[in-house]
Amino acid sequence: MVKRWLPWLIKGGVSAGLIGWLLTKVDVATAWQQAKTVDPWMAILALVLMLAQVLLGAVRWGMVLRALAGLLSAARTLKVYYIGVFFSLVLPGAAVGGDAMRMWFARRAGLDLATAVNSVMLERAVTVLGLVVLVAVTQPLLLARVPDIPGAWVFPVLLVVCIAGILVLSVLDRVPVSLRRWRLVSGLATLAAATRKLFFHPGWGGGTLAVAVIGHVNLSLAAYVLALGLNLNVDVVDCLVLIPPVVLTTILPISIGGWGVREGAMVTAFGFVGVEHQSALVLSVLFAIVGMVTALPGGLVFLLSGEHRPAPAELEGNKIEA
Repeated sequence: MVKRWLPWLIKGGVSAGLIGWLLTKVDVATAWQQAKTVDPWMAILALVLMLAQVLLGAVRWGMVLRALAGLLSAARTLKVYYIGVFFSLVLPGAAVGGDAMRMWFARRAGLDLATAVNSVMLERAVTVLGLVVLVAVTQPLLLARVPDIPGAWVFPVLLVVCIAGILVLSVLDRVPVSLRRWRLVSGLATLAAATRKLFFHPGWGGGTLAVAVIGHVNLSLAAYVLALGLNLNVDVVDCLVLIPPVVLTTILPISIGGWGVREGAMVTAFGFVGVEHQSALVLSVLFAIVGMVTALPGGLVFLLSGEHRPAPAELEGNKIEA
């Protein structure tokens, strides 16, 4: 029982601690008043962009699946992906929990275990690579206006690290055959072959990376629209450079749903371009709420699809065991 709940208690402590610390740095009453002034039409537009984000994510994962010869229809891909989004944004498992659920549902949909696992892992890798590429490309535009931002070297270095990591991942199957009797080594070898199928094919690799970059641009535009709705003095380049790193922090499984970590990152990032702490906090909370609202239909898809019920093969297996 302790082992089961301890990680959640730690994550909850991180979220609560960071949120509590941030609340000591802002005028809560002023922040609340500013939140109530958001333009409803801008909020609706942000919702539309977030819904488009789900579709872009499903397209990206579908391209990875096709590169790996995963036979999953477009409708089933969208359904399973949306369910994963629901578990990622609404329940306290963060992105890791959503990815795990997507692997499980993809396996139930008929994919073999290796394809289900590798497709999700590689889709996540492409997503992170697209994020790093976008920031590395747009960062000079922000530096031209705000040259004293610290850590400007981080994302160019991360881009090199990501490319090197993909290259290393692609050769992990070049191990002695005798070692492949170990399940972990065998799994890495299968992942290496899948990596080459995706990244070493110009069409699949370039296409999925392009969709990933478009997705991060779309997320940045959603944040920019909310900033406009709050009358914040930021431009679209600020969001293109600053939002992707904020999104990256929410992937880390160290908090409940990214809460606290995302807000701290948003306050810090937008502080570099002159946004007051309470305004950045309001923007972060609205950004998170819009994401959660657009993820809620994924739960309805989950309930109506019957994916939560045992598959016939599982029921038959339980009868045999009984």
